[in-house]
Amino acid sequence: MKFIHTADIHLDSPLAGLRARGDLPGEVIAHATRRAFTAMIDLALDEDAAFVIIAGDLYDGDWKDFSTGLFFAQEMRRLGRPCFLLRGNHDAASVITSRLTLPDNIRAFSSRTCETFRLPDLGVALHGHSFPNRAVPEDLSAGYPAPVPEMLNIGVLHTSADDPGDHAVYAPCSALGLALKGYDYWALGHIHQRQVLSETPWIVFPGNLQGRHPRETAPKGCTVVTVEDRKIVSVEHRSVDVLRWVALTVDATGLDDAALVAAAGEAVRAALAEANDRPVLARLTVTGHAAMPDPDQLAAECRAAAIAAGGALWIESVKNRTRPIVTAGEGSLAALRQAFLAGLDDPGIVDRLRSEFDSLRQKLPAPARADLALPADTASLHELAEEAWQLAAEAIARAER
Repeated sequence: MKFIHTADIHLDSPLAGLRARGDLPGEVIAHATRRAFTAMIDLALDEDAAFVIIAGDLYDGDWKDFSTGLFFAQEMRRLGRPCFLLRGNHDAASVITSRLTLPDNIRAFSSRTCETFRLPDLGVALHGHSFPNRAVPEDLSAGYPAPVPEMLNIGVLHTSADDPGDHAVYAPCSALGLALKGYDYWALGHIHQRQVLSETPWIVFPGNLQGRHPRETAPKGCTVVTVEDRKIVSVEHRSVDVLRWVALTVDATGLDDAALVAAAGEAVRAALAEANDRPVLARLTVTGHAAMPDPDQLAAECRAAAIAAGGALWIESVKNRTRPIVTAGEGSLAALRQAFLAGLDDPGIVDRLRSEFDSLRQKLPAPARADLALPADTASLHELAEEAWQLAAEAIARAER
């Protein structure tokens, strides 16, 4: 027996900032979340999955019109086998005000209490508690029941767990607390990056089905779980995304324009190979000590390299992270640089800096945390110090002109 575990589908959520782009073919970005969902249903049918679990955020919010619900109902009828639906923060009972009669194969977990569904023929019991409201600060897993004897027990939960990363904190819990429930598998949702918190028992975030903005890189999809004699024997990620976001970085240090274009082309070809024939949207970051080339030309060169490689890749944006080359001469400037960087030899200064950056990180809104790479360890502090020195040296050089 197999089942599919998916979450964070966000049906009909637009890909951020792309609809106004005239250089992107409409068929590349149109209905990407719907097409990924269809691919997941195709996978469930191909694998002959006994049932599907959606662990929250099927929808991105209240429907703009009924077409979103009609599409879901159509795909559920095509699935033709049980689908266990749990509501998360984006599609909580209080958020979705529009309603359609759901097909008979959909079994939605209650938002009032933890509900258990049994599949006696398969020897499976599923336990879940949907979100009644968008904000759920309490640990919902504390109210989940004891496992049903002689059955494979699956807990379905939308949660930030104990490390939300870039995501808001909802229904927080710990992997240890989930494990102590005695279930065989925890089907989690809310974190968009695939994570396996434990293998004994299995506690899994499958990630979202389709990346929707430049921070949601890497293969996106669902989890296929294989069960034999009521024991889990394999847990596999399967990619079903129809469009792949990637982050490309090119170090321009020491490169002339032709060499930089060649390096960008290599990065493009590597990204296309990893995308397995999917269209790719890339955010290109140019680093190093060099003069920043024209970003529009560099984006066009990347697009040309993709066409030459027989693939489809577009540059979403080009980020300039280069620094002018400033050579510290002998004398006071060199001594000042040495004193500037020597501060990180003091463990007390390092600890204070890390504490201040941690505090700043917590104050930032979730989307900003991924774009602003604040240092989290001593090595990254040293890298930041080198960048800070370059800025200081540039300012000194300008002042001396």
